Amino acid sequence: MVVLTGAGISTDSGIPDYRGPGSPPRNPMTYQQFVGDMEFRRRYWARNHVGWRYMDAARPNDGHRALAALERRNVVAGVITQNVDLLHTKAGSRRVIDLHGSYAQVRCLACGARISRMALAERLERVNPGFAVASVTGLEVAPDADAVVEDIAGFRMVDCARCGGLLKPDIVYFGENVPPERLAAAYELVDTAEVILVAGSSLTVWSGRRFVHRVARRGGTVLIVNRGPTRSDGLAARRLDAGCSPILARLADRFADRRNTAPPGAL
Repeated sequence: MVVLTGAGISTDSGIPDYRGPGSPPRNPMTYQQFVGDMEFRRRYWARNHVGWRYMDAARPNDGHRALAALERRNVVAGVITQNVDLLHTKAGSRRVIDLHGSYAQVRCLACGARISRMALAERLERVNPGFAVASVTGLEVAPDADAVVEDIAGFRMVDCARCGGLLKPDIVYFGENVPPERLAAAYELVDTAEVILVAGSSLTVWSGRRFVHRVARRGGTVLIVNRGPTRSDGLAARRLDAGCSPILARLADRFADRRNTAPPGAL
């Protein structure tokens, strides 16, 4: 089984999702906005300077830990995640494809240099002393680490220390393509799977939905666990309208005894 996860698996870790029931309207950053408007970019970096700390402090929940346990038991071959929070890796999953990148890395759009988000935070703090709040409790933070910070007056950006180029979070924005080598690795994983389990994604964007269709086209089994409908419900052999943590924990418990050979679809 291969698992495709979305923002819904991380809600129990305190990270809100984009489209789940009760989620506020969100307008995720587009690549064109980021590179084409300096004020938009400055606003983003000011908010991210606060929000990334919240993301960094987040810890895996029962759903993440369950998938790591299932991988250790050779039930799950790997995880493809649309999230940028690194919680699968923190939980102990070994084969994780971060389809849309990671909040923890920053790259230069000119020379391609990469630095850690922590290193950039130190540079930003030097030119914006005291801007970042000491505590993130109570902040509204989106799944891409964008915090709701209204007052950005005087916030200063920094450029690439190597070439002076634009720095951008190593995250695939709307309007960007998933890097081809990352997409190829995801397809390689999907093409070995008998089952694809979707956990916490509405499958609104093709970026993740393509894998569900690929498995379904060759006769594989599609299972979906998500709060609310998805765009691929018609392909699912089984669909549960539920939170990820309890269902995935139950699945992990089912396979705790290696003598139990019931297929995942029998949950």
